Amino acid sequence: MGISILEAIKLGQWDYEPEASAVKDFNATTAMPGSDEKLNILAERLTKGLPLWHPSDRLHYQMEEDRRM
Repeated sequence: MGISILEAIKLGQWDYEPEASAVKDFNATTAMPGSDEKLNILAERLTKGLPLWHPSDRLHYQMEEDRRM
């Protein structure tokens, strides 16, 4: 993995773009958007230099219920 966006900013690399990461490199989350759990997961991804968003992350309240149907 490359450096995180935070490290790039500290180094003055204002145009930094993280390397593309395959979806297999990190897990999706079912944490509710805006919840402390989701924010902690996003912060962890950020510090690891991963994309913030996974295509299978929970997007709204009803999404988990939709998966059960």
